[in-house]
Amino acid sequence: MKKVSLLLFAGAVTLAACSRVPITGRSQLNLIPESTMQEMALTEYKSFLSTNKTVTAAGNKDAEMVKRVGQRIAAAVTTYMNQNGAGDQIAGYQWEFNLVTDNQVNAWCMPGGKVVVYTGLLPVTQNETALAVVMGHEIAHAIARHGNERMSQGLIAQGIQVAGAVALNKNTQAQNIFLQAYNIGGPLGLNAYSRKNELEADHLGVIFMAMAGYNPQEAIPFWQRMAAASGGNKPPEFMSTHPSDERRIAQLQGLMPEAMKYYKPQTTTTSTKK
Repeated sequence: MKKVSLLLFAGAVTLAACSRVPITGRSQLNLIPESTMQEMALTEYKSFLSTNKTVTAAGNKDAEMVKRVGQRIAAAVTTYMNQNGAGDQIAGYQWEFNLVTDNQVNAWCMPGGKVVVYTGLLPVTQNETALAVVMGHEIAHAIARHGNERMSQGLIAQGIQVAGAVALNKNTQAQNIFLQAYNIGGPLGLNAYSRKNELEADHLGVIFMAMAGYNPQEAIPFWQRMAAASGGNKPPEFMSTHPSDERRIAQLQGLMPEAMKYYKPQTTTTSTKK
């Protein structure tokens, strides 16, 4: 009888924690309150910035570009969410965009809109529009709550009590899962998200960048450059948790008609090619 009660309770928690991803409408399981995710994000973001060299935006064209792209995409996201009755899903967001000095080809976005771009990414993006591809993709992970989804799976797998979610900031296991979920310290494209999450972030990302006035067609040559930069060292897709370059590019090509419906050019972009 006790086992049945526990199963019923678990089922009720699961039902209560189900939500839907914007744009795709996919149902997902998020066991952790968004306020807790944002609290953890703020703590880890401050810790990261305190131990890494931030490039000051004033007078630095690359740092200014990161902030400009971020602000335009954030505005597009806010507009989309409000217009589609999902504004509550980004409640508490206080956007920040920082460029840090690091040779890794990487970028990430935490809950609450805390975004970091590494200087090592810019030689691969080469221009502002391609940077919007990456930032749109990373912001999409946060808006789709992929980190919460990933953490929920990790907490269940490691037996951490969901009821104790409010104390996650004090739980080392949970903090480690959080950092893994948001790819802190890992190269772009080799993070902890699943194939489904990655392809979904591509989908949301090209919509958001298009709404921000960036041509989503730039996503295809950018990911082609990323594929070339990897030197063909990635494992076959069936051995990886991430989509192959070929599959990602094929999906993006299929998404272009939808994404282009949202595209309205705004300003001339700036090249950062080295």
